This record gives sequence, C-alpha cells and structure tokens, in this order.
Amino acid sequence: MPKRVKVMRMSVEQPLWRALTAYRVLTMLYALGLFLGAYGDFRRPGVAIGYFAVLVVWTLATLPKVAGAAHCTKPFLAVDLGIALTGILLTPVADAHQRVVEGGPTLPSIWTAGSVLAYAVKGGWRWAAFASTLVAAANLVERGAPTRDTLHNVVLVWVAAIAIGYVVEVARASERTLARALEIEAATRERERLARDIHDGVLQVLAMVQRRGTALGGEAAELGRMAGEQEVALRSLVTGGPSPVSRLSEDESEGALVRLVQEPEEESGEAAGAREPVDLRSLLTPYAGARVTLSEPGAPVPLPPAAAREVAAAVGAALDNVTRHAGEEARAWILVEDDPDGIVVTVRDDGPGIPEGRLVQAEGEGRLGVAQSIRGRLRDLGGTAELLSVPGQGTEVELRLPKEAPGTMAGAQDARGGTGQR
Repeated sequence: MPKRVKVMRMSVEQPLWRALTAYRVLTMLYALGLFLGAYGDFRRPGVAIGYFAVLVVWTLATLPKVAGAAHCTKPFLAVDLGIALTGILLTPVADAHQRVVEGGPTLPSIWTAGSVLAYAVKGGWRWAAFASTLVAAANLVERGAPTRDTLHNVVLVWVAAIAIGYVVEVARASERTLARALEIEAATRERERLARDIHDGVLQVLAMVQRRGTALGGEAAELGRMAGEQEVALRSLVTGGPSPVSRLSEDESEGALVRLVQEPEEESGEAAGAREPVDLRSLLTPYAGARVTLSEPGAPVPLPPAAAREVAAAVGAALDNVTRHAGEEARAWILVEDDPDGIVVTVRDDGPGIPEGRLVQAEGEGRLGVAQSIRGRLRDLGGTAELLSVPGQGTEVELRLPKEAPGTMAGAQDARGGTGQR
C-alpha cells in the first residue's frame, strides 16, 4: 500500500519578516512627517524632497524583498543600507546647520534601523554588527563630533540589532533541533510499526518452523535450527534502535521541512477522515471459537478503519500469546465495552499466568509481543494497554482507547476542527 508523506514546514522567523515589512512602511511615513513638519527650517528642501522621493519609491517597491529570507538577497541589503547611509550623510546638506548641531533627526530618521534589522534577521548577529557599525560611523560623520545623544542612539541601535540577530540564530538552531527530533520520532514510530507487522507474521512463522523442525528431527531439525538463527537475527534487527533520518531540508524563506512517513493509505488520494467507520465487532468476530468466547455490546462499536484494525491486531497478538504460552487447550474470553469515556477490550485466559519479570526479560531478548504488538499499537492510537497476571490464575490484558484519542471517531473530528460533543 502506498504511504502518505506529510511535509511539515516550520519557521519561527517568519513573523519577524512580517513585522519588519510593517516597520519599514511606518518609519517611512514617520520620517516623511518629520520633514513636512519642519519644512520651513530646511536650508535646501529640494535635496530633502529628492531623497524622500527615492525613499518612498524604494520602500514600497521592495516590500516583497523583506517578506522572507529567500527574497532578501545580499545585493538588496547592500543597496538598502546604502540608501540609509546616503540619507544620513545628506542631512547636513539639506538641513539647517543649527538643527544638525542641536541633534535634530537625520533625513531617514528611524527608518535606518529597518535596514540594520534586515541584516540581523537575514544573517544573524555578525551581519547586524557590520550594518550597525556603518550606520554608527555615518551618524558620527553627520554630527561632526560625538555627542551624548549621538552616542546613545548609536549604542542603542548597535545593541538592539546584535541582540535580535543573536535571537534569530538561536531560534534557527532550535528549529533545526526540533525538526530533527520530529523526524527521529517519525522514524522510530515507523520502525515500531514494521516491527509489529514482522512479529505478527514472519517471526511467528520462523518460531513455528524451529519448533516443528526440532520435533521432527533429521533434515527438518537442521531447517529448524536455521529458522531459529534467522529469527534471532531478525529480532536483533527490528530492536536495534531508530533508523537513520534523512538530512533536514531547509528553505530560508519558510524554515525547516520535516517529512513524516505516516500509515499506509487504503486508497490513493483518499483522506483518512473521509472513510466510513468500521464496526470493531466485525473484526473481532473471527477470533471467536471453541476455546475463545467473545462478549460484545448489542450496538455497533464504530472506529476509523486504521484504528479498528490496530485494536483487532492487538487482540490477535494477545490471543497468540495465550496459545503459545498457556497451551492450545487454554480458554480465552474477549469482552468489548463501549463506555461513555472510551472503548475497552479485555482479553482474559485461564492459563498459568506470567512469572514476575518475564516481560522485561522477553523485551530484552527482542520478543515484541507485548511491548510492540499490544502496548505499542494502543500507544500510537492514544490509548493504553494494561497487563495483569497472577501466576496460576491466568492473564488479563485490558486495551483502553479514550473517545477523544486521535484514533477514535471523536478524536478524528477534533483533529479536523469538528464540534462534536463529548
């Protein structure tokens, strides 16, 4: 069956680009307002008018450039910073000398900080330090001599830009770490799913061949020995830890991409939530027999197809353990309950029970019947699997799937934004 590959796109810096876009427009209007308010004090207003004409056109025309890291290229940053520095250096030419000496605003005013912040968001604190240093030098040249107000403004821009650049670098590193953790988790879950399938089929066949071959003797015994060796090797393979994850792909404009492999689809292109629910009882009925008693409610127990199959497979794994460890003559009972809070399936047998510590030992040996085929399945559905065993009094496995779990109908509605009642 084809698998669905879900691509998650993460970007913690994208809000910064949106904020920077708004900042550039607002500061452009602010600088223009300052000029119009003090128009009569300018010595050469024509110079200022020409500069502001360029500033307005440049700011509005380059809004897409500051919409994301991919569009904010180095040539754009260089020209943008050049316009800011030109405005600072043109201030003594256009404005009155007295206003410059008294610390009046430069032509671009605080619009200059937008250029520096673009460097910070694009390249981190080192790029921010470079841009803010050039702005500081231009401000000192424009004033002619360092004053307290000039130094205050220079240091403020320098520190703020470097701090923002550093935060962006930390956010990107955290984003990559989170993306890698999600891929590792996805790879681990896929390995566990494959391990369950292998345990339910291949490993059990190999174990049966080993037992029958040993019992028959002769050439069959050799075949059984080889099957046993392959069983041990396969168990070691499926319990050897998570498989290596692919290298994360990154798009500077949108952030890290995480590709998660999900459960196989029954039909290509069909949405999981659009499929009709399955009555869990119909999947458990085949397990009933001479030595297995099935007790079920009178009404259907609807579940999404994938969840219903997983619960039925967990019940099948529990019954396989009964046959294998309690003997073919042992009796088992399956009880299905559809409670208001969840669906509970209990599998109980009259076998000898499980010795204390045996489950931990079996898991260490790579035997995944309880750890993966039962508990792993319910855990992936958002439920739990509890096992109670008293030596000499049989074993009871309780599979509980809450109604709000992702694998249930209510959980599926919540995940799609439904308004179902609980």
